[in-house]
Amino acid sequence: MARPQRDLTTGPIGKTLIAFALPTLGSNILQSLNGSINAIWVGRFLGEDALAATSNANIIMFLMFGAVFGFGMAATILVGQSWGRRDVEGARRAFGSAIGLVLAVSCVVAVLGYVFSHDILVLLATPGPALPLAEDYLRVIFLGLPASMMIVLIMMGLRGTGDAMTPLWFMVLGVVLDAGLNPLLIIGIGPFPRLGIAGSALATLISGSVSVIALAAYINWRDLPIRLKGAELAFVRPDPALVRLIVGKGLPIGAQMLVISVASLAMIGLVNREGVATSAAYGVTLQLWAYVQMPALAVGAAVSAMAAQNIGANRWDRVAQITRAGLLYNLALTGVMIVAVLWFDRSTLGLFLSADSPAIPIAQRISMIATWSFLLFGATMVLFGTVRANGAVWGPLLILFTAMFPVRLGLALALHETLGADALWWSFPAGSAATLLGATLYYLYGPWRKSALLAPHPQQADGARGELLTENVSTAE
Repeated sequence: MARPQRDLTTGPIGKTLIAFALPTLGSNILQSLNGSINAIWVGRFLGEDALAATSNANIIMFLMFGAVFGFGMAATILVGQSWGRRDVEGARRAFGSAIGLVLAVSCVVAVLGYVFSHDILVLLATPGPALPLAEDYLRVIFLGLPASMMIVLIMMGLRGTGDAMTPLWFMVLGVVLDAGLNPLLIIGIGPFPRLGIAGSALATLISGSVSVIALAAYINWRDLPIRLKGAELAFVRPDPALVRLIVGKGLPIGAQMLVISVASLAMIGLVNREGVATSAAYGVTLQLWAYVQMPALAVGAAVSAMAAQNIGANRWDRVAQITRAGLLYNLALTGVMIVAVLWFDRSTLGLFLSADSPAIPIAQRISMIATWSFLLFGATMVLFGTVRANGAVWGPLLILFTAMFPVRLGLALALHETLGADALWWSFPAGSAATLLGATLYYLYGPWRKSALLAPHPQQADGARGELLTENVSTAE
């Protein structure tokens, strides 16, 4: 029983875009809430050392997911372009190669991570009291890495075909399982053993495994476009040409997350020099910013999926309209979030800090200076989403690196003597403005439109497919 997918190449662009973006936004919110809920369980039942342990382990996992996000985004582009021109076999071939590649890599990383967890945490200078707890947690998390990576990749593949609702429902399933099992396995309720911090990691492993098995079964049952049955299971054996393309495009996308991570760690180091109150204020502000940026990320993902399908269908007339609609929706949705955070700043900050905390006025100033810049961030995500839909990845990486380091961190250091801590906060809008300027110039004048289709046509022979893909890897920029 086939389930019709959302056709992103026809119909009203604005309505289609928002209908696609909202479920993606819901998935992002659920994912963040899941992390917050689990942090509450760990902090409340096991204390600050355990919470610090999970934080250190999660830094490592963020870097791991940065790589799979890059590969997943590259595969999503291939799937989206293939689906846009109604090449179902091409979509399945691309998706199968991505599955085989990521599964093999994640299994190797899981084994190595399990064996070397202690050494990795020592390298990160994990505080002594938190080290044994972090090791217990990280080892189990590494065991669950293949399932966690598979669920992310499959959800991205579904969005490439225009299906944003199925990932949302299975995100709900994963969150309910993870958040529900955490307290049961941490403190041992009923028939469940008392596992402490390892129980929190085991809850993540179980929820990820159950979710990915259930999602794979659902995809095959409903005969969704990326399902692999019978002879199609051979597609999981990675095609060298497709792997070369996925890696060639995926690594720069993953590197963008690495750039953001390194810049964030450097900024935290600068903030920590300002004292405990400023550090606490910045930490709380980051919690609020995580939600402010969600509409932009959802709209950017929707724009990328829609643009990829329309490029695959050779509907370039719609690509510019999709970009304009994305910019308008970002302005509206992100604008509402910014106004809400600024208007209710003391109330929201009071959720994390006591009413008389000296960190509250500092956090209010940080928010007042920098929160509005997420409008610029959102516009950048839309423009980057469009150009990535045709495989342009090096341009965005170079723009992002320049904005994060010479501009943001450079300005924070250069102006600190004059502006004090305010130099740190003003560096955020400066970096966002630089990124948006670069993204706009690249969108208007860059060579990203000249790329050939990334996804090969099904009638091409394997040798020709390999030649075309190799050529695209070298010329897509």
